[in-house]
Amino acid sequence: MADRLDEYRRKRDAARTPEPVPERASGRKRSARRAPRFVIQQHHARSLHWDLRLEHDGVLASWAVPRGLPRDPGRNHLAVHTEDHPMEYLTFHGEIPAGEYGGGRMTVHDTGTYRAEKWRDDEVIVVLDGERTKGRYVLFATGGRGRDWMIRRTDPAPQGWTPMPELVRPMLPAEGGRLPRDAAAWGYELRWAGVRAMAYVSGGRLRLLDGDDTEVTGSYPWLRAMAEALAPAEAVLDGVLVRIDPAGRVRPPTRRDGQFLAVDLLWLEGVPSLDVPYAQRRDLLDGLALAGPHWQTPPWFPGVGADALRAAREQGLPGVVAKRLDSPYEPGRRSRHWLSIDAS
Repeated sequence: MADRLDEYRRKRDAARTPEPVPERASGRKRSARRAPRFVIQQHHARSLHWDLRLEHDGVLASWAVPRGLPRDPGRNHLAVHTEDHPMEYLTFHGEIPAGEYGGGRMTVHDTGTYRAEKWRDDEVIVVLDGERTKGRYVLFATGGRGRDWMIRRTDPAPQGWTPMPELVRPMLPAEGGRLPRDAAAWGYELRWAGVRAMAYVSGGRLRLLDGDDTEVTGSYPWLRAMAEALAPAEAVLDGVLVRIDPAGRVRPPTRRDGQFLAVDLLWLEGVPSLDVPYAQRRDLLDGLALAGPHWQTPPWFPGVGADALRAAREQGLPGVVAKRLDSPYEPGRRSRHWLSIDAS
C-alpha cells in the first residue's frame, strides 16, 4: 500500500526545513472514543492563506484556504486540496526558509476536534469545535484535477454576527468656525489634507474606496500589507491617505508612497459599530494597535480642543475636526455632531 506521505516528503528537504518529516505515516489508529482533531494554521507564504487540516486515516487531510473559513453562510471560499500532512503537523509553527516549498511564517490560528458527517473523495462535511472556530462546514470538489475545491459554512453564523457591509458612505463634518464652548463633550482630531478612504479588510485582503465610492485599491499598492498584518481580524476603517515627506510636510499620497491614517472603526469581527458613541469607537480602534510602515492610528485629544488646535498650527495642518464624544457614525451625512475648525 502506498505511503500517503510520499508527496509530502518529495516536496521537502528534512535538512533544510523545520517541518516534521517522518519516515512513514503514523500507523497508529485513532481510538473510537477520541474525536478526530483539526488545526487551522495561518501561513504567511508567497501570499497569505490559511491551512485547514483534518485528522483522517492516520494523516492530516489538508486544504489551503486563501481567504480563511467563511464565518457566515452564503459565501463560498476557495479551498485548494493539497498533499496529506503528517500528524505531527497538528502543533507545527515556525519559519519555513525562503526558497523552500511553502517558505514563510506559519502560526497556529486554531485547534480542536471535529465530527465528520460525510467523507467522500469529492465532498467532506464536518462540524468543527475549536477554540476560535465552531460550525458546520462542507468542502466540495469543483473541478476534475482534484485540487479545485470550495468551502462553505452551512449552519447559522455565530450569534450576533452580521456580514461586513458592502458600502459605508463617509460621514462629513459641518463648518464649525470656532471651538465648541462645552469643550469637555468633544474629542478632537488633527485635520489631514489628503484622500478620504474607507478600508474594508477581510481574509487578509484589502478593498479601498475613496470618498466618491470609487475603488482605488490598485492605486495604493503599499497599503495591501495592512490587511495581512491585521489578519485574521476583519474590519471596516475610515481614514485619510497622505504622504509625509522627510521634512514632515503633508503631501498627497502617490502610488509609490503614503500613509493610511485610520480615524474611525465602523465594523469589527461581525459587529457593526455605527451606533456606538465616538469615544468608544476610538477605544476599539486603538485596541487594534494599527502600526506599520504605511499605516497608523493618529492621536486624538478628548476634551482639549485648544491643545489640538495648537498642535495643528505647529504641524502646519489646516485645522482640527471636533467630534462629539457621544455621537454615532452617520453614513453619508454632513452632521453638526462633527465640526471642521480651521487653524488660522
